[in-house]
Amino acid sequence: MDREKYHSALSKLLIGRPLETQALSHQSVSRLIGLAVFASDALSSTAYATEEILIILALAGTGSAVLGLSLPIAIAIAVLIVIVTVSYRQTIYTYPNGGGAYIVARDNLGEIPAQVAGAALLTDYILTVAVSITAGVAQVTSAFPALIPYRVPLAIGIILIMMMINLRGVKESGTIFAIPTYFFLVMMFLTLIIGAARYATGTLPVVTGVEAIEGVAAPLTLFLILRAFSSGCTALTGIEAISNGITAFKEPRSRNAASTLVWMSSILILLFLGITLLSHQIQAVPSEFETVISQLARTVYGRGSVPYLLAIAGTMLILIMAANTSFADFPRLAALAAGDGFLPRQLTYRGNRLVLSWGIVGLAVFASILVFITGAQTTALIPLYAIGVFLSFTISQTGMVVHLWRLRNLKPGEQIQGYETTLEYDPAWRFKMILSAVGAFCTFVVMIIFGVTKFASGAWFVIILIPTLVLIFFRIHLHYKQVARSLSTSTTLEAATLRSITTLVLVDDVHAGTLRVLNFARSMGHPWQAVHIAINPEKAERTQAKWKAMVGEPELVVIPSPYRHLAAPLREYVEELLAENPENFVHIVMGHLAMDSFWEQVLHQNSAFVFNVALTGLDRVVFTQIPYQIRDGELINVARRRPPADAV
Repeated sequence: MDREKYHSALSKLLIGRPLETQALSHQSVSRLIGLAVFASDALSSTAYATEEILIILALAGTGSAVLGLSLPIAIAIAVLIVIVTVSYRQTIYTYPNGGGAYIVARDNLGEIPAQVAGAALLTDYILTVAVSITAGVAQVTSAFPALIPYRVPLAIGIILIMMMINLRGVKESGTIFAIPTYFFLVMMFLTLIIGAARYATGTLPVVTGVEAIEGVAAPLTLFLILRAFSSGCTALTGIEAISNGITAFKEPRSRNAASTLVWMSSILILLFLGITLLSHQIQAVPSEFETVISQLARTVYGRGSVPYLLAIAGTMLILIMAANTSFADFPRLAALAAGDGFLPRQLTYRGNRLVLSWGIVGLAVFASILVFITGAQTTALIPLYAIGVFLSFTISQTGMVVHLWRLRNLKPGEQIQGYETTLEYDPAWRFKMILSAVGAFCTFVVMIIFGVTKFASGAWFVIILIPTLVLIFFRIHLHYKQVARSLSTSTTLEAATLRSITTLVLVDDVHAGTLRVLNFARSMGHPWQAVHIAINPEKAERTQAKWKAMVGEPELVVIPSPYRHLAAPLREYVEELLAENPENFVHIVMGHLAMDSFWEQVLHQNSAFVFNVALTGLDRVVFTQIPYQIRDGELINVARRRPPADAV
C-alpha cells in the first residue's frame, strides 16, 4: 500500500493528477494555442531549411553567384508551400474528424495506400523529433562551443523532458509551448526587420570568422541544384500536422483548424524567404561549428550581445518545441491505425491525463535511438526526413482528387454517406479537383527528386523502411483478424459441459508456504498431484524426504532434468497429460514469494514467469500463481488465479 501511494504521488508530481474520461472535451485548444501546438514543426524548419540549401550549393563553391541561387530555390519552395496549403485546407473541411493523409487514403484509395501513408507519417514524426531536437542543440553549441561533445546526451535529455510534458495533456502542454513559440516569432521578425533596416542604410556588415563546411567538390549542375531544392523542401515538413489534429481544436473545429493552417503557412513563407534573403546579403556560409541563424543574429546584433543570445534562445526553443507537433500527432495517428487493427491495440488506450500515453512514450524511445545512432547530427538526419512527408502529401492529395471526382454526378441537395464523410453536391468540385491534382503532381515530383538526389546519403533506408512497416502493419492486422474469427460467436461453440481437470502443484521445497499452496489445491475438490523438477538430484532427495515426513499423500512425482532445465521437462510432462485425455484440462498451481520492494524481489528465483512463458501456447492449460507475502516476518497468503497469456 505504501508503495502504491509512493507511485501515485510520483505520477502526480511528474504528469499531474488523473483526469476523468468526461473531461476529454475540455482538453481542446484555441487557434492561438493550436498555432503553438501544431505549427511549431513547420515554423521551426525555417531555422535549418536555408542552411540545408546552402550546404548543397557550397559543394560547387562559396562564391556569391553560387550561394545566390538559394533565392530562386527558396521562391520555388514558397510556391510549393502555397499549393500544399490550399490542398490541405480542402482536406480539413472535407474530413473534420482529422487523420490527414491516412483517413483520406483509407476513404478513397483503399487500405494499402492508407497504410503506406500511415507508415510514411509515423516515420516522419519520429524523424521530426530527432531533427528538431538535434537542430535545437546545434543552436546551443553554436553559442557555447564547449558543449559540442555533449550533443547526444543533451538531445536525449530534452526528448525525455518533452515526453514528460506531453504526458501531462494536450491543453496543458500547449499552454507551456505557446510562450517559446511566440517568443521565437517575435525575435526572428525583429531580427529580419532590424537586418533589413541596416541593409537599407548601408550599415549591415558581412559575416566574418566562419569556417566553411568541408565537402567533396562538385560542379554546379542541374542535379546539384535539384539536390539543394530537395534539401530546402524540409521547410514543408509539418504542414500536414493541423489536418491530422483537427479534433484537438475547439468548435467549430474545421474553421479554426483551417484558419490556423493559413496563418501558419503565411508566417512560414515570410520567415523562410526573409532568412534566405538576409543570409545572402550578409554572405552567410554553411559551417559545421556555427549555424546560419547564429551567423545572421550575430551580424545583425553583434556576437555575445543580449539580442543575439535572445535570438539564439528563441531559435533553440522553437526547434525543441517543434517536436511537440509530433508528440501531438504521432499518438493520434498510431491510435487510428491501432483502432483499425494495424498496430497494437494498446496504442488506443488513454492514460491518467487523457493522452495516448503509449504513443507518446514510443515516439520518445524511437527518436532517442535515432539521435544516438546519428550522433545528434542534423545533416545526417535530413536525407531521411522528407521522403515520408512528400509521399503522404501525394497520397493525401490524390485521395482528394478521387473524392472530388465522385461528386461529379451529384445533384444539388443530394448526399451519399461515405466511409468517413458525407458526399454532397459541390458546384466548385472541378476547380478544387484541379488544385488537388496540381498539388499531388508537384509533391510527387519533389518526392522523386528527393529520393534520387538523397538516395546515396541515406534516403535508401526510408525507401526500404516504409514498405517494411506496411508489411508489419498487415501482419498485425492478419493476426487480429484471425483472433476475431476464432472468438466469433458465429463459429461452432464448445459444449458447455464440465471437463475433467488434473491439478499439478509445483513443489520446489517443502515449507510453510508450500503447505498453504497445498491447502488451496485441496479446496478445489479436483484430483491433484505434486510435482518436483529435479534439476539438483541431492535437493530432490531432500525434498522427497521432507514431503514424506510433512505431507505423505499423495506421492511426490519427481521429473528428472539431467540438463538442469526448469521449464522444458514440465512442458513435456503436461503435453503427455493432454495427449492422454484430449478433453482434459491441466491446472498448474505454484507458490510465489512476494516481497515488499523490487530490490528484495530480485534476490529470489521468481520462476513463475519462466513457467508461464514456457506453457504459453498450450491449449487447455491454466496457470495459477499464489503469491505469499513476507512482511515483518509474517506470511500473508493471497491467492490470485491467472491463466497463460493466450488461454483466455
